[in-house]
Parts: sequence; structure tokens; C-alpha cells
Amino acid sequence: MKIVGVTGGIGSGKSTVVKMFEELGVPIYIADERAKKLMHESKQLRHKIVDFLGEESYQEDKLNRKFIAKEIFNDTKKLNGFNAIVHPEVHNDFKKWKADLENNNTYCIYEAAILFESNRQKICDYTLLVTAPEDVRIKRVIKRDNTKESEVIERMNHQWSEERKKKLADFIIYNMDLDKTKQDVNKIHKFLQDK
Repeated sequence: MKIVGVTGGIGSGKSTVVKMFEELGVPIYIADERAKKLMHESKQLRHKIVDFLGEESYQEDKLNRKFIAKEIFNDTKKLNGFNAIVHPEVHNDFKKWKADLENNNTYCIYEAAILFESNRQKICDYTLLVTAPEDVRIKRVIKRDNTKESEVIERMNHQWSEERKKKLADFIIYNMDLDKTKQDVNKIHKFLQDK
């Protein structure tokens, strides 16, 4: 079964695109969601995070996401260290998830916000970048997260530029018009089914 890595900058609409593939019956693995689940449920991972960032990483038995974001997002060394703890766990979880799938699927989707930044494209047979103009992405995130423009831009600055990602993508979907996006998803799906 082929692995199609789906990525896109914040506000690009990659979740929308992934849902369209899911509606076509494609198995979907969302790395960020699985990482959160693992950070809550895996005692081993929890110990590693606490050892690395301190007791404040968990509050009332729950992951303290605000504290972790504050600790790692403006410190590249800490961010890399944190990713080095979490990513191998997610990778192992993905391998188990994929092994449990029935082999009657031509391909599955591996969705990750930082697919290229974390070099996960190496496990994929194909990569798909979902993109949209920066001003549109900023507006979408402000509306979705009820946040400030400056905070969205700061988050964007921690991701690779769209131009850099485009060079590594096998497919690109410009997610501006939902009907057009759906047509693109169907085309890519047909291509992958025929491979």
C-alpha cells in the first residue's frame, strides 16, 4: 500500500482536503492528532517529555499545551529536542496503524503539518502540498482560532515557505475554490488508484 504524505502551511485547508480523500474511502492518519493522543496516553512518552521540559508539561494529568508551546516555539534547540522525542513515537504508531489496515486499499494518507521539515517525506511514495495565498491563510486562521494576526504570522514563521515546499511536492492543490479542490482531489485519487 502506497503512502501519500499530505502537508500544507497553517490555514491552507489541508484538513478539508484530507476529509475529501476520507470521503473517497481512503484510510487517513493525522500525525498531529495521533501525537497529542500519544502524549496523553503513553506513560513512556510522558516521562520523556517531563524529563526534557519539566513537571509543568502536564497539569491535572493533561498535556499543558500552552506551556509547551511557550517553551519550544521560540527556541530552535528545544523545538528540535522535543520533536526528537515525539516523532519516533508517532512513526512507530503509524507503522502499527498501517500494518493493521486491510490490504485492499491502494494507498493511505499520512497528514503532517511539518512533513518536509521533519523529513517524513522519506516514508512516502508521493507528497501532496495544499496551499493558498498567505493573506487568505491568515484570515482563515484568525477566524478559526479567534486569534491575532501577529500570532498567526509568528506561527507561519516557524514553518517552511510555500516555495520551498513546492519543490518537494509531487502534487499541489491550490485550495481557494472548494469545487475546484474537490476536482483536484478526484483527479489525484484516480491517478493513485491506477498506479
